[in-house]
Amino acid sequence: MRKDGANLLRGMTWDHPRGYGPLAACSAAWLERTGVRIEWERRSLQDFESFPVAELAARYDLIIIDHPHVGQVTGEGCLAPLDAGPDPDDAAPAAVGASLSSYRWEGRLWALPIDAAAQVQAWRPDRLSAPPADWPATLELAADGAVQCPLRPPHNLMALFTLCGLAGHPARASGAELFEPAAGCEAYERLLELAARVDPLCGEQDPIAVLEGMAAPDSPTVCVPLIYGYVSYSKRGARGARIAFADLAPLARGGACAGSALGGTGIAVSARSAERAAAIAFARWVAGREAQCGAYLAGGGQPAHRAAWDDPTANDESLGFYRNTRATLEGAWVRPRHAGYMSFQDAAARRLRAAVGAREPAAAVIRALNRLYREVSP
Repeated sequence: MRKDGANLLRGMTWDHPRGYGPLAACSAAWLERTGVRIEWERRSLQDFESFPVAELAARYDLIIIDHPHVGQVTGEGCLAPLDAGPDPDDAAPAAVGASLSSYRWEGRLWALPIDAAAQVQAWRPDRLSAPPADWPATLELAADGAVQCPLRPPHNLMALFTLCGLAGHPARASGAELFEPAAGCEAYERLLELAARVDPLCGEQDPIAVLEGMAAPDSPTVCVPLIYGYVSYSKRGARGARIAFADLAPLARGGACAGSALGGTGIAVSARSAERAAAIAFARWVAGREAQCGAYLAGGGQPAHRAAWDDPTANDESLGFYRNTRATLEGAWVRPRHAGYMSFQDAAARRLRAAVGAREPAAAVIRALNRLYREVSP
């Protein structure tokens, strides 16, 4: 791991203003406070979701990861556990939803949550008086060509997970069968119904691409029913039209919005870092209340700390982003995290894309996904 001096750390994050802006702001504050400089490099959202963490740990001190990687990286021994010593401020225990627990594996904590997200719905408040209240209302909009949905792998699989959760039958994060057959078939049929009503281009789009298109002033899209929340598009001064976010529309009026596929990110420290203590100190601080409600939030971040989600100013400046998606985040579902899950996620999302494109029968598709899952289950 290259070092230009004892006061330099290198980090890797994802290439979006929400991914690097808050870390740049926090790193500037940390340099002033401690004299430790942190240089951040970026990788695409697609790489962030699939690139081997072990390879990054060989080159960087600090790595931004998401929770499904923890079983793999634990087995590889490439990350330093972060649960020894005092917590920064009151930070990590105060993370929203399952953001903290999603990084615990085999009794240890492998990352600290700094960004919280789940699949919610996005809508254009300049074009709609309110977001759809239930799934049938969403499909009515979709029939009019006003709905898009990111279905590029792995987001198609995340949509399937969320639809299972909305029906009250979340996928199983342990055991040999991921989808209960009847519930999985029902969710797949709903996904087929939605996919038939959106632009085929959605199959090649991730959330950023969909939101960028939706923000265009003349965009026909007024609603996205299943998409990871991005506060960047809600803030004053956002490029194009501002996009509001809301809790998931239940399948039926008055139903629950629980079961969304949890996203977000955590900050991890390489076990191979020559400056491990310095890296851990920064990780603890950036996950803490002071940074999360200060430089991280001001730098364009989407914090994981409850205090930031409760902040009236943060909500006022983002069309109520945190307040209006909180219930979905608190009830979000944690994906499997054992070694092998990430290879399943890649293979299953590609299999699902082919199935939706060919409109394959639900029972055969769910059997195929469960078979893929058994191949990587412990």
